[in-house]
Amino acid sequence: MGEVTKNGTKITILGAGNVGASIAYAFAIAGTCSEIVLVDIAKDKAKGEAMDIRQGTSFCTPVNIYDGEYEDAAGSDIVVVTLGRARKPGQSRIDLAQSNVDIIKSVMPEIAKIAPDAVYVVVSNPVDILTYTILKCTDLSPSQVIGSGTILDTSRLRSLLADRVNLSPQSVHGYVLGEHGDTSMIAWSLAAIGGMQMTEYCKGHEYNNDKLSEEDLLSMEDEVRKAGAEVIKRKGATFYAIALSVNRICEAILGDEKAVLTVSSLINGRYGIEDVCLSLPCVIGGHGIEREINPPMLPEEVEKLRKSAKALRDVIDGINFD
Repeated sequence: MGEVTKNGTKITILGAGNVGASIAYAFAIAGTCSEIVLVDIAKDKAKGEAMDIRQGTSFCTPVNIYDGEYEDAAGSDIVVVTLGRARKPGQSRIDLAQSNVDIIKSVMPEIAKIAPDAVYVVVSNPVDILTYTILKCTDLSPSQVIGSGTILDTSRLRSLLADRVNLSPQSVHGYVLGEHGDTSMIAWSLAAIGGMQMTEYCKGHEYNNDKLSEEDLLSMEDEVRKAGAEVIKRKGATFYAIALSVNRICEAILGDEKAVLTVSSLINGRYGIEDVCLSLPCVIGGHGIEREINPPMLPEEVEKLRKSAKALRDVIDGINFD
């Protein structure tokens, strides 16, 4: 693929609820784009959110933010999809599946015709199922449709691991892969601290292997998996951290960064997985998903990934896409 030439930096956000509005706010603060369109069936809500952010833009990078209709998505570089019902306390992401699939099916074919060249960043839950749904109900290319996937789970993992070894999260690397949900898995063999494999770092420094025991790793995995539900239990919803995650994806697209991020995409053949959307490392640039990264994992890790794929496939098989 050649160098990407953008006509502008326009992002349309479908859905102006807590998540959509927080994403717009993150874009404005970060100076990610020059134009933001908020579209929601609750038109007053979209208008109010746009007005609220616009009134503070003299304190940050100038951005033209306004509410609009579906037709205003025309010419967008990115369309962010936050449509659908939010997860309630005690509800799994999968419980949301059919109702949000129906919403996506009713809206996305029209949007895809209005903005056929945009890169679509899917945030609505269950994100893996809805990313797959968009590909089923539109003619968009798999490289154009990116689920936010486990990018936030991966950020949570890096923060937790950094806390355990008393370092900055920027010096710690690791991946949460598979479903953004209950069957996600951590490929611990790929975790690195200060440029070294995690186990080697712990051997060679003041921290020994007992510092990160098997129990510690299982505890971190459980904490990462339940982090979203814990926030929802306490404040009723999650939106700030996902907004920052989506901003990171959009920065990589608009800046043609070639950044490696764990996002949800259509998997056909990777690690023996077929016809399901889940998170694996991908190279993100101006065209969307530009390359796939397939790091070597231990056989037991690949097996966990395949179990995650099967769980998602079972949900897909139970969904009515017609």
